[in-house]
Amino acid sequence: MKALVIYISVHHGNTEKIAKVMANALDADLLQVKRMNASMLEQYDFIGFGSGIYFGKYHKSLLDFADTLPMLRNKKAFIFSTSGLRKIRCIHDFSKPLKEKLQQKGFDVIGEFSCRGFDTSWAAMIVGGINKGRPNARDLKQAEDFARALRDSRPSG
Repeated sequence: MKALVIYISVHHGNTEKIAKVMANALDADLLQVKRMNASMLEQYDFIGFGSGIYFGKYHKSLLDFADTLPMLRNKKAFIFSTSGLRKIRCIHDFSKPLKEKLQQKGFDVIGEFSCRGFDTSWAAMIVGGINKGRPNARDLKQAEDFARALRDSRPSG
């Protein structure tokens, strides 16, 4: 299966670090969302979509890109993010809108990954930021392990 990791990383490179580790583990192509167009996805069977979380949502450019996608069949996807806050599904399931958009476009979303990232937005700026040094080596290892598990669970082809 041919794999692709699409991402947007704006402020501190948090998501880019995770995207690079995942792409390497998957032997995947790696592209920023601003360099994508929907027709490029035809050549891929397995696609990761990721960004930082901004005020409880994936980056607007990634959500907008998902809106432009045509119906695609036989495509597996995973989503990933970095965030200043820990993801608590029952309080703020920020992956739900992106996951639903991809499912509506025919993707089989087979996994989700999220970790903390250095954050200097909002009130965090007052204290010089939160999660300094994140994603750290442990986060990167977890991202790599997540991607390897996805790789090992998908049929080759």
